[in-house]
Amino acid sequence: MKRIALITLSCLALLACSEDKAESDQQKAGVEALQQLTVYKTPSCGCCGDWVDHVQQNGFATDVVDQQSVAHIKDRFGIPAHARSCHTAVTDDGLVFEGHVPAKFAKDFLASRPANAKGLIVPAMPLGSPGMEYQDQFNPYTVYQLNNDGTLSEWASVASYEEQF
Repeated sequence: MKRIALITLSCLALLACSEDKAESDQQKAGVEALQQLTVYKTPSCGCCGDWVDHVQQNGFATDVVDQQSVAHIKDRFGIPAHARSCHTAVTDDGLVFEGHVPAKFAKDFLASRPANAKGLIVPAMPLGSPGMEYQDQFNPYTVYQLNNDGTLSEWASVASYEEQF
């Protein structure tokens, strides 16, 4: 009788664990689906590759598309000419991350996307931003929110290297 009880308890424990694992796998799949990026860049840009490494190390899955020019991608997603950088990352549902946007801010944006926003932008290529690390040099920069109407508003101000992570 004790043996039957132990077998029954063991089976119930295994069933509970497998249900918890299935639920956990479903939750992870949902998070991963939100974190898929297609990154458009030129094949010769090393800092773009370093930024891709940065977002991958921070939980994003990436599909890198090398093109000789990415201007048409920036045009398609409405990146203002004065705010462009070297690469453009796009989520499956059309949200954009232009330039060296830290993964920390991309995750925050995806978690609490404002209704009037379609992405984040770090114009140019600020020294010390993710992918633009060089020795111990750092230039403060601003992360902008790209609004649906094409305007920009400040999302975050990055005053130190450590604030990016």
